[in-house]
Amino acid sequence: MDTIVVFERFGVALALGLLIGLERGWWLRNEAEGERIAGLRTFALIGLLGGVWALLARELGAVVLALGFAALAAVLGLAYLQQARPGEAGDRGITTLVAALLTFGLGAVAVLGHTGLAAAGAVVTALLLGLKPTLHAWLRRLSADELFAVFKFALISVVILPVLPDRGFGPWAALNPWAIWWLVVLIAGISAVGYIAMKALGPGRGIPLTGLFGGLTSSTATTLSLARMGRSNRALRTLLAVGIVVSATTMFPRILFEVVVVHPPLAPAVLPGLAAMTVTGFAAAALLWWRSPAAGADEEVTVRNPLELGIALQFAALLALVMLLAEAIRQWFGDTGLYVLAAISGLTDVDAITLSMARMARDGLASGVAMGAIMLAAMVNTGVKIALAAVVGGRAMALRLALPLGAPIVAGALTWWLTAG
Repeated sequence: MDTIVVFERFGVALALGLLIGLERGWWLRNEAEGERIAGLRTFALIGLLGGVWALLARELGAVVLALGFAALAAVLGLAYLQQARPGEAGDRGITTLVAALLTFGLGAVAVLGHTGLAAAGAVVTALLLGLKPTLHAWLRRLSADELFAVFKFALISVVILPVLPDRGFGPWAALNPWAIWWLVVLIAGISAVGYIAMKALGPGRGIPLTGLFGGLTSSTATTLSLARMGRSNRALRTLLAVGIVVSATTMFPRILFEVVVVHPPLAPAVLPGLAAMTVTGFAAAALLWWRSPAAGADEEVTVRNPLELGIALQFAALLALVMLLAEAIRQWFGDTGLYVLAAISGLTDVDAITLSMARMARDGLASGVAMGAIMLAAMVNTGVKIALAAVVGGRAMALRLALPLGAPIVAGALTWWLTAG
């Protein structure tokens, strides 16, 4: 290798060792001298050591690198045993030992030429090490049902999805098991992000933020929960309305994301309308928030765990039904009939009709028709939230939501009319 290249790679090995050592050294900064297995300087040297052994391995064979790793592991193990003598208090964790061995490996990877991978690995390592309090706090809030829900999500995405047939079945070959289940995994993943974020917030962390993440999970469920709180808590009704508007508005970027994932060429068609609805909705929420009392709420919003297997199966059935109906209506009544289906679907759910229209657009449906159906479903679903708030939260909640949620509907309709014309 060229000398300059060697120096650059060793520089990366040193830098990644310093980065990980900075994190470890900061956490162990109160330890007395000699009581730390490894700190800032030691981690930097371990990164360089990995680079040196990688360079030697290029000349003498890979076994040299393995011997170097084994020798370092032995030294670190002896140091750990010396530090953790029986009968003495202290940290018995092996995180620092594992981080040191990983630093050696990343230093070797950098000198072998994969500097980008090594640098990324060091950043992720330092981040994971530094997030210890946050991760442990999150684990303490994780229930057994939620833990097993994560395993079930792994089941539906890693085990079930790959074995499903990727071809059409049923009338007009409208039902593709692999495609339907992949869309189920997509929606479950998006919803999980919002659900985990809501759990991480904890109670009393802010109704608007709860609405934001609730919109990723289920804007309808979030609306029902916040509206129910508003019936018994008059002082917080305006703030709860803010959360509902934020939740409903978050649905629009979510729809756009689903379209981009399933059929990117359709995105430019739906972007103007969804953008207009998003801007109008968040502006209305900001105005409401400015007028709301400064008080917060200590109640948590109840949203069902989206990673439950039962929810995935229910959505799969709904999606299959919408796909079949969409193709049937298209065959029997033409593209115009899809608008009726979109309006009906929007009464309960927008994800299924959005994913169905995006797939049909990929298979030849006119982008204008797909865009119109998606926009209509979004507007109907937004209007339904006003009605739900009236039923669950009472007339006072509905009045607070009529204009803030009506504005995005009008903005979406005007943009649809202008772009369609």
